[in-house]
Order: sequence, then C-alpha cells, then structure tokens
Amino acid sequence: MMQSKTYEKYKQSTINWIEEIPCHWEITPFYSVVKESKRSNIGLVENTVLSLSYGKIIKKPESRHMGLVPASYETYQIVEPGEIIFRFTDLQNDKRSLRSAEVTDKGIITSAYLAVQPIQIHSTYLAWLMRSYDLCKVFYSMGGGLRQSLTFEDVRRLPICLPPQNEQEIIANLIDKRVKQIDSLISKKNRFLELLKEKILATVMNEQLQGSGEEVRLKYLTERISRPVIIEENKEYIALGLYNRGRGLFHKASALGEDMGDSNFFYVEDGDLILSGQFAWEGAVAIASAKEAGCIVSHRYPVVRGTSITTEYFSALLMTNFGDFLLNESSRGAAGRNRPLNIGRLLNEKIKTPSQKVQNEVTRLMHFKALAEIKIKRSIELLIERRTAYITAAVTGKIDLRGESA
Repeated sequence: MMQSKTYEKYKQSTINWIEEIPCHWEITPFYSVVKESKRSNIGLVENTVLSLSYGKIIKKPESRHMGLVPASYETYQIVEPGEIIFRFTDLQNDKRSLRSAEVTDKGIITSAYLAVQPIQIHSTYLAWLMRSYDLCKVFYSMGGGLRQSLTFEDVRRLPICLPPQNEQEIIANLIDKRVKQIDSLISKKNRFLELLKEKILATVMNEQLQGSGEEVRLKYLTERISRPVIIEENKEYIALGLYNRGRGLFHKASALGEDMGDSNFFYVEDGDLILSGQFAWEGAVAIASAKEAGCIVSHRYPVVRGTSITTEYFSALLMTNFGDFLLNESSRGAAGRNRPLNIGRLLNEKIKTPSQKVQNEVTRLMHFKALAEIKIKRSIELLIERRTAYITAAVTGKIDLRGESA
C-alpha cells in the first residue's frame, strides 16, 4: 500500500469519518445507489440455505440445517449474486463480527438480515466500501431500540463515496487481488502451526504405540501442584481462565482480594500444566508461560507437573486422540456440558513410559511451537492491519489505484 500513489487533487469530504476525497469523486446517499431486496421464499422456491460467516456469504452444509431452524424456510428471503447482505442486529452487544458481505450464490438467507441490490454502483466496490465502514465501526452509532438494530430506513441516507464507474471496477479488482494474497499468506502461517502440531502429536503417539517403555499410571509420572494463596483484601490478583479446543490460557481482569469470592486459589508458575475442572474434555488444557507466573487459579483448575516424564510430553499427550479419550473418560456427567474433571481418575490411567530421547524431542518441539505461535500471531495481526488499511485507503480515495495491474 505504501508504494501506491495518491490523487493529484482532493476536496473536503462531507462524511464525518472521511476527511477528504478525490476532487472528481462524489458523495451520494445510500438509497441512490441501491434498492432494498425483499423476495420471500413462499412456496419454497429456493432451498440453498446461506449464512453470513466471517465476512462471507457461505452455503450451509445439509447437516447444519438441523437444530434451531424456522418451521419453514418460507420465512427466509431469496438473494441473488451481486446483492449485499447486512446483519444489522444486536449492535450494542456484538462489536467484533463482520456485518456485511456480497452474495456469490443464489439461495435463501434469514429475513432478519437486510439485503440490497446495487443499481448505480459496482457491487464488489460497494461490498468493500461497506466492509471499510464496518471496520471503522460506522454502524454502531446508528442503531436504535433495545437490540440496537437497523433497517433500510435507518441507513438510506448513509453517505457513500462514489468514484467514476471505471474506477470502481479497478478498485474492486485490486482489493480482491491484495486481499487474496494476504489471506493466502495468513493461511500458510496457520498451516505451518498445524503441521508443527501434527508432528508433535505423531511423535507422541508413535511412542505410545511402538515404544518399548513399560505401562505406568500417570500418578507415578507426575505430581499435583498446590501453592495456596492467602488472599489479602486490598491486594490485586490476576486469575487465569482456559479456552477450549487447545487455544490456551487467558488473563482475567485484575481484582482486589475482597472481590475474589469464596473459592480457594493457588499460585501458578512458568511450566505448570493447568486443566479446566469443567471443560478439560473440550481440550481446555494448557502450559503456563513466564507471563502467567504469579497469576492465580481457583481450586477448579487442577495444576500438574511432570516428574518421571516432562510436563511438555504430558501436555502433548493430552492433545492427541488418546489424550482426548483419557480426558473424556475422566469427565463424567449427565447434564449437557456439565462434565467435571475427576483429576484422580485421569492420573490413575496408564500410559507407556516414553524414552528420554522422545521426551526431549517433544519438549523441544513444544517450546518451538510456543515461540512460533507468539511470532506468527503477531505477524498475522500485522497482516490483518495491513489488509484493513489497504481496503479503507482504496475505497476512500487515499490511494490512486489507476494504472496498477490487477
């Protein structure tokens, strides 16, 4: 984006969130370039169910049609390729979701969404412009009512940046190209982490299946850790929580001791393996790093360290299908997701004692994975920032894309 040139002349914009636009661009109200699309699916004319997910309109797999669905898809609306969908509901509670996208396949989507048909504007340019408005949080100050929702009437006078038609196409094509490049790079970085995890799990499972070590109960290979916290009313503490599906630890907001409740708490140190007492069966297990040292967990989070095996090997074992089985077998319950972990039962399970060579390799890979995740996460954040900046600069005229090849 930094190499792109700017336009020769600009003029003051009448849009609050855009300071200036190219002199030959116009600003026009939303209603002048689109019309609301209202085509009901009465008679079940269409049966391809669509949804708005992560800023894209996707087809719902057949298996996903089960569960909370309307009694009849006649209540849904029919949408066509090139139309733009907006989810203008629950604006006050959800300020992270991407709320608009261009339709690429004909189908039906919930009538709770607003669908518009571009009539005097390039559809993909409009889609990217609305993405920019969304990323700049333009819609959140426009809602009304208890659910902070918007209708077409609420947004009909929304000011739209309108370049000449040929420029709209150039901008849309170049954004498509740049976004695909950035998304491809993000995908490769995530794939690297997936392959690294697969290598770790394969190393662990190969030792469990092919290794020559004797089978030993986990309680003889590990130890429960207990570092009780004496809560002081006027002292601040940072408690930890666990994401499910192996997504690691998170830090809760600091709180005074007097607000910590009646739970018993324990200090955490770098290298502790922390398990969720409620959701370990969903993969809520993680090793604490140096940044978690000095934080605390409640008694609902068992803490374990390896003795005859490395803590990293034990953690990696719990990431495998075998580990998933052990966590599920040790988490019994009959009411929905209420399946508390019986840590005693888990540590009473037997595993094949791994060789020191394999433990060292798994430990090395686990440390490498932890460092790679930090670096790649930051790298992806920067790529997302660059993607957002490029989209906004292109659709608001901060950069001149004329003459660039798509």
